[in-house]
Amino acid sequence: MDGRELERKVDLAFLSAFYGGLLTENQRRILSLYCEEDYSLGEIAEVLGISRQAAHESLNRASARLTEMERALGAAARFRRMHAELEDALSALRGHDYTRVEQLLEDLLHQDQEDNDGL
Repeated sequence: MDGRELERKVDLAFLSAFYGGLLTENQRRILSLYCEEDYSLGEIAEVLGISRQAAHESLNRASARLTEMERALGAAARFRRMHAELEDALSALRGHDYTRVEQLLEDLLHQDQEDNDGL
């Protein structure tokens, strides 16, 4: 498996954690086999009793749906951004840089308010 394929599997699994409930049961199963179990399309087809082409098409539809949902909602990107900022704040806290911690937390709160339109 090359680096791009691995990156694609990781991205699909991550997006599936956010939007997997919006996929069909079959699409979720195929994504799970592909991303988590590292099955090939041929192996997925065999397990599910479908053609390799049907497995490929279903995987592509699931991928497109997940990408579409992320473009519309941005929940995964928001999670990644907030996680990175919290990691920065924790690092600053461990380094006793309390001014930086305060600024990072204020920035997080401000961004959260903007993301939620003040809710």
